[in-house]
Amino acid sequence: MISNSALYLVATPIGNLNDVAPRAVDTLRQVDFVICEDSRRSGMLLKHLGIKKPFRVVHEHTAKGKEKLLIREIKSGRSAALITDAGTPLISDPGFELVREAIQEGIHVESIPGPTAFVNALIVSGLPTHSFTFIGYLPQKDKKRRDALQSLAEESRTLIFYESPYRVLKTLKDMLDIFGDRKASVSREMTKKFEETVRGSISEILAQVKGKKVLGEYTIVVAGNRMKVTIPSPSLEGEG
Repeated sequence: MISNSALYLVATPIGNLNDVAPRAVDTLRQVDFVICEDSRRSGMLLKHLGIKKPFRVVHEHTAKGKEKLLIREIKSGRSAALITDAGTPLISDPGFELVREAIQEGIHVESIPGPTAFVNALIVSGLPTHSFTFIGYLPQKDKKRRDALQSLAEESRTLIFYESPYRVLKTLKDMLDIFGDRKASVSREMTKKFEETVRGSISEILAQVKGKKVLGEYTIVVAGNRMKVTIPSPSLEGEG
């Protein structure tokens, strides 16, 4: 049952539209309006589901203050669903400012769970899943990207990154240079017809990716730093 003056964070499919959760569909049917990144892409999803709703667009270039207008509309007694182009809201997508503002204003905020690309990529990677760090997108500028990777070089947990098709080769080359030839996994087109995961060392993956047409968004999973830990020598205290 949808509440008045509420904001619902609704996860949408990352590719295969059959992955949409029944609860997500029910929520989208019942809310008063939908907040999205791109009304054209979100419109395609809602059309597929047979749902018509007014859209409010919020993205990284939205004018400051748009969140406050949306909060005012919700507080007037209306309910809204926040969705992204694909996946779970706020995960490498806009929406954080809106959610924080809603919480501060005492608005009921509820998550409707569903697909997240980095979780899917992690569990098929063959790399440790018990402890990991999700980084998301690295900086676009070469120096800033390399600096960011350098700051992660000693991290022992599995590392997860998103990358665009335009920078995936550069990023993999930087990882090889900074991390060394660690085990890794690269996934693209998750849940779609041409879903693919390439596993191996970073150099092996680079060799395979170079020879292919680079399409779709990529998720890169890299083994953490597994350098040997120095074991202290047994204490001689008390001997004599």
